[in-house]
Amino acid sequence: MTKEVQMSIKMEVALRDQFMAVAANHQRPPAQIICELMRLYIADSETPNALTAETILKARRGDEVFQASSASDLFEQLGI
Repeated sequence: MTKEVQMSIKMEVALRDQFMAVAANHQRPPAQIICELMRLYIADSETPNALTAETILKARRGDEVFQASSASDLFEQLGI
């Protein structure tokens, strides 16, 4: 069982009111939405997966980097 704690944050009154209205409109508890947003924020901050890390390294080395004069030129080079 996960232990729950309370958390207090400061924010603009208008932002809080808008958030509470949207949560109520979607019939979702505001705390549940905040927890989901926190999990997403944490996941986005974590180390990239192996494929992403490899792609970043290739880009830094200049491997598999395409130079194109336009979007259609790029699509043509990529075979799309």
